[in-house]
Amino acid sequence: MKATRWRSSFDRDGEVILKKYSPIGELGDFAKEYAESLYESTGHIALICDRDTIIAVAGASKKEYLDKPVGSLLEQSMDEPEGRSRAERRPVRTGSRDVEDQFSSIAAAPIIAGGDPIGAVALVSKDEGVKMGQMEAKMAETAAGFLAKQMEQ
Repeated sequence: MKATRWRSSFDRDGEVILKKYSPIGELGDFAKEYAESLYESTGHIALICDRDTIIAVAGASKKEYLDKPVGSLLEQSMDEPEGRSRAERRPVRTGSRDVEDQFSSIAAAPIIAGGDPIGAVALVSKDEGVKMGQMEAKMAETAAGFLAKQMEQ
């Protein structure tokens, strides 16, 4: 279940304006730097997303992924019981009908802040010969835990 978050403000006439926002999106540059670090450490594409869109990309074309909707597997990763990470080798779709990429392998972990999943960190590969393992799953889990702590500060 997606939790939509709203910010309210007032216009000049005193009317309330509600704007949808992403809590993890507030990390902006920090999420980008963390994605770059993951990519440099693993050589795998690193994606960081909120509940709706991919907010940071490293190791792949930002134009292809940045601000695109998350796919069903990343949504499932956010809703995993007890926030456990997953490493899989199977075709994975991310994005919408307009943007669909096939990944051969994924390691993903939810970003959980205040008890709610607010996003995910994923390491993905398009290379058929790559299989994500426990090391990649732990790196995604560690990154997700670190970003969650940043959100809670």
